[in-house]
Amino acid sequence: MDSEQLDEQYDAVVVGGGAAGLAGAIALARMRRSVLVVDSGQPRNAPADGIHNLLGREGVPPRELVAAGRAELAGYGGSVVEGRVTSLRRSSGDGEPLRFVVVLDDGRTTTARRLLLAHSGTDVLPPVPGLRELWGSRVLHCPFCHGWEVRGRSVAVLSTGPVTAHAATLWRSVASRVVVLSHTGPEVEASQRQELEAAGVEFVTGEVASLEPVGDDDGGVRVRLASGRTLEVGAVVAASQVRVDTSLTAALGVDVTDVEVMGVVAATGVVVADPTGATSIPGVWAAGNAAAPMAVVPAVTAAGMQAGAAMTMDLAREDLAAAAAARTELHDDEMAGAAR
Repeated sequence: MDSEQLDEQYDAVVVGGGAAGLAGAIALARMRRSVLVVDSGQPRNAPADGIHNLLGREGVPPRELVAAGRAELAGYGGSVVEGRVTSLRRSSGDGEPLRFVVVLDDGRTTTARRLLLAHSGTDVLPPVPGLRELWGSRVLHCPFCHGWEVRGRSVAVLSTGPVTAHAATLWRSVASRVVVLSHTGPEVEASQRQELEAAGVEFVTGEVASLEPVGDDDGGVRVRLASGRTLEVGAVVAASQVRVDTSLTAALGVDVTDVEVMGVVAATGVVVADPTGATSIPGVWAAGNAAAPMAVVPAVTAAGMQAGAAMTMDLAREDLAAAAAARTELHDDEMAGAAR
């Protein structure tokens, strides 16, 4: 836990220091706004070896990207403290400038003029023994994130929902062999199955009992079925459900929603935000997996920067209004003095 003394007030406090949170913080700091980022140091993409499709930083390890972002923020005067925000509440009354009290898990508190919710989600994985241990390395979910790394190898798609045919279709672009494991998923429509089988996709019935690593770091996965049958593949594809923590959004009254994909809930507790990241509560923005749980790093980075820019403009408007109010008050005092 970081023991750094917090300032009494910041222009913005960012909850979560991943790509979105740091990008938003840097946008604010470059406009000479005081910014505090509170980060637990547990990025959702930590199991991955590298981040892909990130222009100029292809394959950078997730923690290395975070470290670089923190250093950039520090160069502009922004601050990062390790910890977890446990409470957020509005402290200003109606008609007053917006202010929010921020409480950390070690008891430290500060006040923010604006908030950026950039906390991550949690992947709820299929309950298959061995799957969690291989998640992000040999058990994958996104062909755009991991497909190139398993190009020319065999891939097994673990069926747990209605996206099986969709996944098999995409992974055919990079894999030498695609096997659909029926497991607990619904039966693939006959027409889709015929198309996939015509393209060489294999279907294996029966539930999966366990997944085991094979070989060294570049090895594959041994799939063991409940029937006792085993097969080895280069990687397994599985879908997760993303759960976004709603404890902070509920306290603020921020609107959240569940996101469905093909009729199945793929994410819960997702913050409802407009294209700038503004939420249903004035003064509160959201970016990253908190608002877009399926978005990849380049997309959430852009969203964080957009939110930071919008917050900067909102702060500037508040400053102008305060200056105008102060000038009016001074003028009224001068007029009252002259009348006496």
